[in-house]
Amino acid sequence: MSLPLPDAIPRSEVRADEALDPESGQRPVVLRSNAASPLQRVDPRSAALITIAVLATLFALQAAANFVIPVVMAVLLAYALDPAVSFLDRWHVPRWLGAALILLVLVGAGVMSVYALRFQAQAIIDQVPEVAKKASRAFDVFDAGQGLGLDNVRRAADALQKATDAATGGAPRGGPTVLMVQPGLRVTDVFLSGGRSVLAVGGQLLMVCLLAYFILLSGDKFKRKFVKVAGRTLTEKKITVQMFDQINLSIQRFMAMLLVSNVVLGVLTWAAFRIVGLDNAGTWSVVAGVLHVVPYFGPVIVAVATGVAALMQFGSLGMAALVAGLSLVIAALVGVVLTTWMAGRIARMNTVSVFVGLLLFGWIWGVWGVLLSVPIVVIVKVVSDHVEDLKVFSEFLGD
Repeated sequence: MSLPLPDAIPRSEVRADEALDPESGQRPVVLRSNAASPLQRVDPRSAALITIAVLATLFALQAAANFVIPVVMAVLLAYALDPAVSFLDRWHVPRWLGAALILLVLVGAGVMSVYALRFQAQAIIDQVPEVAKKASRAFDVFDAGQGLGLDNVRRAADALQKATDAATGGAPRGGPTVLMVQPGLRVTDVFLSGGRSVLAVGGQLLMVCLLAYFILLSGDKFKRKFVKVAGRTLTEKKITVQMFDQINLSIQRFMAMLLVSNVVLGVLTWAAFRIVGLDNAGTWSVVAGVLHVVPYFGPVIVAVATGVAALMQFGSLGMAALVAGLSLVIAALVGVVLTTWMAGRIARMNTVSVFVGLLLFGWIWGVWGVLLSVPIVVIVKVVSDHVEDLKVFSEFLGD
């Protein structure tokens, strides 16, 4: 969804020492002012107001999560699918039809993948009760050990409490004794809660697909409106157009990077699990590819789950460690070698900034925030690169 650039900016407004853009071979246009640097201009009162505004924005995003998350996901999905819709448009396929076809193909591919792996997924789910029983027996054995069990810890705590009561004159006496009884965990409550969660996620995904369809249908309309009201001068409008094009390119490349890296990781995981003989290798490879979207935490979850599955199948801690280790090694190789190289070419961000963004948006939006953190940080980096007053953020986010 690129826009035609306005007339060239005067040469006097572009610094000669600007680094060339590696993609276009041109110097990036940056909105700058003749005032002092941002750090020199900020006074304590302004810093306090900025801090309050940032905190208010974060809590507002957290409170409006049910509205903001589908909008952000739909915008990212529309950016990712726009090249395919534009390609069909060049072949005289109407945008309304092209967008509908692309979304139907995407949803159909997901449904077919789930249907093809349904038996392996059911086999994994059927193993959950047995895993729970074995874990319970393991805790019982640990609890019954001489000098090592949990009963010994409780007895030590009781003895310490008695010694404390004796030193302080004893526990207070008199008055009724209140016994708090905690209700047990009901399986029906778990299934009802899980069903409500599935329906909620399904409803959000439906809203995301509908909003993405309407965004694809509108084309460049909203971008042109934003450019029209973004600035008063030709220079500011040119900066806005260039910024939109860079965001568009960065998001599309990020989505392509996710697709390539997750497919490579899924294929390598399937091959490794087939070699060691782990059951349901196809399902585990799909799970590994999907959870790899979640940086850092996704591979750990896959390693723990596959390790438990290997322990159930082979009954050996060595095999469980081997399977979990293979999962972590493959995720590390793909993440460090492939994903890091591709991410560096997309936005040149440092790892610390990406991890801090992951923690921040994970705190605000939970799992959805973890999934959306990287593209949001990429957008912030691109905007900061083109606005002089935001150069401080660009410097800290940059590599």
